[in-house]
Amino acid sequence: MATIKDIAQEAGVSPATVSRVLNNDTSLSVSVETRDRIFSIAERLQYKLSRLRRMKREGEMSRSQFGLLMWTSMEEEHQDPYFSAIRNGIEGRCEELGISIVKVFRGSMPKEWQSLDALDGLIVVGTIHADDVLELYNRPDRIVFVNHSIELPEFDTVKLHFEQATRAVVSHLTGLGHQRIGYIGGNDYIHRLDQQQEDEVGRESRSVFFERAMSELGLFEERFVKLAEWSPNTGYAAMNQLLAEKDRPTACFVGSDPIAIGALRALHEHGVSVPEDMAIVGFDDIEVSAYLNPPLSTVRVHTQHMGRSAVQMLLERMDGREAAVHLTLNTTLIVRGSCGGDVS
Repeated sequence: MATIKDIAQEAGVSPATVSRVLNNDTSLSVSVETRDRIFSIAERLQYKLSRLRRMKREGEMSRSQFGLLMWTSMEEEHQDPYFSAIRNGIEGRCEELGISIVKVFRGSMPKEWQSLDALDGLIVVGTIHADDVLELYNRPDRIVFVNHSIELPEFDTVKLHFEQATRAVVSHLTGLGHQRIGYIGGNDYIHRLDQQQEDEVGRESRSVFFERAMSELGLFEERFVKLAEWSPNTGYAAMNQLLAEKDRPTACFVGSDPIAIGALRALHEHGVSVPEDMAIVGFDDIEVSAYLNPPLSTVRVHTQHMGRSAVQMLLERMDGREAAVHLTLNTTLIVRGSCGGDVS
């Protein structure tokens, strides 16, 4: 059986250097060529093959450089922690593995952007047109799209099970006796990085599945659906519109917790009791939701796990996986005081 001394002799380095290279000692100053030569000799001499392959993968992983492309600005992340939690999951997992995120890109494509093909992988957070992404990084097998609203069969994707989440909310509210149920949410956009192209407006998943679930029950009313932007202002304005409706809703599903905060303000200003006169369920379970008055019922989303999963999928691609994988994560309905029923 080959020894470290055998490998060192053939590689022309000291046994100590071989040992440190095989154990991925990052403090060792050694060229990539020398490192690769040591691993190649060790493999040929069949030095502890299973352990060797694991160490080689770990060493390659620690030298990996990923890019992160996000549509949301820092200000938008501050207003809605949903995307910042995904980013934190990505960055946290990369830090644990010693992977460098060398570039974080935001917004539209400035002229100074160059090809990103030198990166080992790219994670895209948000609905950005895939054609634009490929113009920057033409390696479809090394791109993971997170929270993209349309189907992308040829790419790895991580998304939420919006249908499961929406049906859980509708089931809970109708189980409490509500039949007139509204929906407040934001418009969905397929963003273009190329400034010469206009963003495309699509159907937002929660509103689509809300309409489907309510229609199956014979309860859907289009006048109770209000879509605008993803902000508390939208919730405030939309709830005011719903309150002006004849036979207004007795319950409302809201597409994000920040929008729900705006909706709650409108209800408080109109003296509408929550949940007695209007039940409210949000989406995201941001930290402040449990401290509102009343505490906000909401759909808990495992956003950090979405980010961590995206990193893992890139590593699998680097390890040789060829087929695209589509990961769909379930959510959890958290029942609090804003909608009644069994309280978590």
